Amino acid sequence: MYPYLLSIPTLLASACLLPSLAQAHGQAHAHADTLDADNIAHLEQLHAKWGTDWSFSGISTFAHLPHFKCLTQPDEDFDIGIIGAPFDTAVSYRPGARFGPRSIRANSARQISFRSFNARAGINPYTSWARIVDCGDIPASPFDNALALHQMSEAYIELGKRNTPKPSDGYRGKSRLLSLGGDHSIALPALRALKERYGQPISVLHFDAHLDTWHPAKYPSAWIDDDVEFAQSYFNHGSVFWLAGAEGLIANGSSVHAGLRTRLSGGDWADYEEDTQQGWYRIPADDIDDIGVQTVIDRIMGKLGTERPVYLSIDIDVIDPGMAPATGTPEPGGWTTREMIRIIRGLEGLNLVGADIVEVSPPYDDRVEGTALAAAQLGYELITSMVKRGLEEKKEKTDAKDEL
Repeated sequence: MYPYLLSIPTLLASACLLPSLAQAHGQAHAHADTLDADNIAHLEQLHAKWGTDWSFSGISTFAHLPHFKCLTQPDEDFDIGIIGAPFDTAVSYRPGARFGPRSIRANSARQISFRSFNARAGINPYTSWARIVDCGDIPASPFDNALALHQMSEAYIELGKRNTPKPSDGYRGKSRLLSLGGDHSIALPALRALKERYGQPISVLHFDAHLDTWHPAKYPSAWIDDDVEFAQSYFNHGSVFWLAGAEGLIANGSSVHAGLRTRLSGGDWADYEEDTQQGWYRIPADDIDDIGVQTVIDRIMGKLGTERPVYLSIDIDVIDPGMAPATGTPEPGGWTTREMIRIIRGLEGLNLVGADIVEVSPPYDDRVEGTALAAAQLGYELITSMVKRGLEEKKEKTDAKDEL
């Protein structure tokens, strides 16, 4: 009676990935060989009536983005994928960040496609050129950190193989991931995959109260044998960039810490000296009072430039715990949420090849869920910057053609 029903699930799945009725119309015509005009019109009408959620309705994905499990659907392509990494058993103080991805998604609910125009950038990232999807989570073991590291490394490498809808040699030609942590140790498997994908070490822009370049031995233990090359306890959120550097994943001399205010080990400056030897440039949190937001931005851009591949990692504890209390290792004296957003907005010229937002631990959040809300907003700003860079690249190519 309804011969077109066999094609409807496939068509509707595709239509849900499109932000506007016009795009749904184009998708429908791609299936013109199986659907006649009346059926296409009917599907477009259904999409117009029921295809839009309010901020408080629908399944909880990041910004109401379409969802599919990217790890099990290799034929599905995307430009930007949101991937959750609910892993938190490498923390040194308060756990709970395994619930971070869920909370950040819930607090992104007001980012609906019909009201997400970003006035600072002049674009709506969710209705522009990029196909942005929520890829679900990496199911990492909560019982075995060595296994979890293996699982996450393999997952990021697998996701790095995903194509964009229109593969090319330019910025738009490679898919990108925004990871929702999870504790900060998830940056190690992400950097492993990026090194493999780009064939070179990656520069890191690291927003954090802490260095995270501590040698694992800075966490003393008499239980580790001296002849053990790599103990499982070495994989922790305070040593993640030391480990990444030791593996040759980080571009030495072109990586930046920003927002630092940590206490150091021992009784001297050895932590800073070792950090410098690993090639890092440091911007303490206090500096913002003396030099202002714009100079912080200028120093970061001066160090990283606009062309080298950059992985941007945000530990939410870079924000003061008075505004973002839900984190594993809170440190007083951090930047305000507004200052952090301003800085991220000023970095849209970076060549971002990946990013993460980590250490959101919802059990410690306040009544307004301000920590997860800040994380969701920072995610929106990072996505905006990725999309805008793609638009500017296309404009440059168009202008060059016009000159010819």
